[in-house]
Amino acid sequence: MKKPVALSIADARRIWLNATRLDERAPFGDGPAATLAAIEHLGYVQIDTINVIERAHHHILYSRIPNYRRTDLAHVQSQDKSVFEYWTHALAYLPLRDIGFYLNEMRHHRSEPMRWYADADPNDLKRLLRQIRKDGAISIRDIEDEELVEKDHPWASRKPSKRVLQYGFYSGELAISERNGMVKTYELIDRHFGWPPRPRAATERQIDEHLIERALTAQGLISGPSVMHPRLRFTPEMAKMIESRVRTKKLVPVMVGDDTTVHYVRPETLEQPAFHRPPLVHILSPFDPLIIQRRRLKLFFGYDHVFEAYVPKARRQYGYFTLPVLVGDEVVAAMDLKTDRAAGRMLIQSWHWIGAGNAAEHKAAIEEELGRFERFQLG
Repeated sequence: MKKPVALSIADARRIWLNATRLDERAPFGDGPAATLAAIEHLGYVQIDTINVIERAHHHILYSRIPNYRRTDLAHVQSQDKSVFEYWTHALAYLPLRDIGFYLNEMRHHRSEPMRWYADADPNDLKRLLRQIRKDGAISIRDIEDEELVEKDHPWASRKPSKRVLQYGFYSGELAISERNGMVKTYELIDRHFGWPPRPRAATERQIDEHLIERALTAQGLISGPSVMHPRLRFTPEMAKMIESRVRTKKLVPVMVGDDTTVHYVRPETLEQPAFHRPPLVHILSPFDPLIIQRRRLKLFFGYDHVFEAYVPKARRQYGYFTLPVLVGDEVVAAMDLKTDRAAGRMLIQSWHWIGAGNAAEHKAAIEEELGRFERFQLG
């Protein structure tokens, strides 16, 4: 393979920030169309239930859409039906245009269920599908417990368990048609999206090509771990695709700083001139695409993010739900915030300076952004 080109950490940061669209204030515009454009560009937006501040999926979109409204996401999910929920490395919103890359995985889960719903009864799922077909979508609130109920209940002798809903969801029989907060409503996937015909399932080769293209678009420069997160390396088939692209000069191998991991970048990306924009301030979710891959984050930004929500309080360094603060191309602070919705305010639990971050240079700009961030939390 061609000898890698040396790339500075600063240039790697610039490329990644541009790809993840954090180097300009409103790269996607406003409204539901901007929400769809952001999800399509990023490839997925991770969902998480923690809500000491606004939940991760809304937070990630807000970071790229200044006037983002939660109803915009509801619109593209439930009205336009241009996004769907499914598993990437975690549960996430994905663009509907990409659903063909997941249909084989859904089919696989029908015959080999995942462990947390492996004991679901396929006959219960059949009954559930018949009932939804007859009476319409079902909310998770309808099955809050596992208790047996009277035999005249619609589910024959008992309510279907949450495991049955998960089985139907992961096997591609059901779609999450809407969310009210974190309460999900399930609908028959064919009825929700107006099928048949169902889209054609992608081949394994097409899926590998998609993962590479998705990462190149959203990350700018890629490595095995960044494409395959949370796995650490390309599959043999994907490695051959990368080698082919290098031979045909569609990709250039690069070494970032002193790291030994080979990265790959499109030649036109390397040739893009650096734009000198005023530094933006972003208070980022720990599930943001820029933050979630910890090793890559440390290499590019010199910042080692620690997620402490599951760490005993006495052992936490920064706080329960620490948010990295990005100013320009540097992580300069880590803040543990909490939204007190009853009192109508956001609380700063702790504020730690990171790296070159300091009060004289950064505090005023961060405080201004905190005001905007608080308005989003309470809006």
